[in-house]
Amino acid sequence: MSRFRIPRVPATEITPEHVWMDRRRWLGRAAALGALAGAGPAAFAARADESTGPALEGRTNAEFSVMEKPTSWRDITSYNNFYEFGTDKGDPRRHAGRMVTEPWAVAVEGEVLKPRTFDIDALRKLAPMEERIYRLRCVEAWSMVVPWVGYPLSELLRQVEPTGNARYVTFETALQPEAMPGVGRRIIDWPYVEALRMDEAMHPLTLLVFGLYGKVLPNQNGAPLRLAVPWKYGFKSGKSIVRIRCVEEKPSSSWMVAAPTEYGFYANVNPDVPHPRWSQATERRIGDHILAPRVKTRMFNGYGEQVASLYAGMDLSRDF
Repeated sequence: MSRFRIPRVPATEITPEHVWMDRRRWLGRAAALGALAGAGPAAFAARADESTGPALEGRTNAEFSVMEKPTSWRDITSYNNFYEFGTDKGDPRRHAGRMVTEPWAVAVEGEVLKPRTFDIDALRKLAPMEERIYRLRCVEAWSMVVPWVGYPLSELLRQVEPTGNARYVTFETALQPEAMPGVGRRIIDWPYVEALRMDEAMHPLTLLVFGLYGKVLPNQNGAPLRLAVPWKYGFKSGKSIVRIRCVEEKPSSSWMVAAPTEYGFYANVNPDVPHPRWSQATERRIGDHILAPRVKTRMFNGYGEQVASLYAGMDLSRDF
């Protein structure tokens, strides 16, 4: 298979958000949170009020949320990697409005006892929605803190009952050439395909996301549903998913095929394993002042206590 030229993209980072209470309580306690995150109550309220679109609220989950300064709605929705719409960080916001997200169906199949196709309304009602604030770290060395709304992917997988042969899960994303100018560039083989090991997919941190900041997920952020796998680099969190397959053999994801020396299967955030074209030791937080110092990158994006045991005995410099 041919290799495609990987575009050089600027460093960005996705920071985790701190929703450990419902939205009203969160805003009501903004003064206390401001003391922790370095922002006053007005700043927190303004960041939340920037959000627009239909409401999609969930109960806040303190156990899986972080207390950090949140990234604004404006930054989260205007600085994106979504190459189907173009490689510039502003391309998704400019072009994603053309993507058709209703009706939408997701096929869940492969090594499962009960294969099924779900429409988006059924998926939204499948399990109680939660609001979780996650760090999001991009392989290009930038990060954000994002308040996602969704529920654990495991809730969906249990509905189809994976067999004993199901060792991996693949995710295929939408392909709408008429709405996606970026697919005219053969950066990768479209449609985009991502994959997780089954235990990674079933981990309670792995979130099936339907919303952002208490609103329905915007197109440029992966509407109508995407993944959020917070201990991995952002490209592992597939957007606009249309097919999920449980498989026995280890699959190759799109970036592994396009650039195998740069992108491995696991894509765990690891400051000690540099990308061939830049260091991963530090990151730039989107929304920080231009003169703000870079932030030291944490192993597993700071989620090591929850996920390090998944990789016990592995050489993470080789299995990157």
